Amino acid sequence: MGEPTRTCIGCRQARPWGELVRIVLADSRVVVDEQRREPGRGAWVHPSRDCVEQADRRRAWGRALRAQGPVDAAAVIAFAERPV
Repeated sequence: MGEPTRTCIGCRQARPWGELVRIVLADSRVVVDEQRREPGRGAWVHPSRDCVEQADRRRAWGRALRAQGPVDAAAVIAFAERPV
């Protein structure tokens, strides 16, 4: 069997989870879970600026993480903008 798949909350494409980064909610902030071990509900997004911006425009962070109220996704946006 192959690698498990997850759906990107930005582009909505199902891809192998190795191509995506997991995000979690920590104190009303969306943070990147690089080790994929943080507790709580997680969501998945491509580590590209396009997908992160799409998720931000669609306000997908709060829905995907079932947040109560607004969330701050600045850490994920900064992560996607870092040089490779």
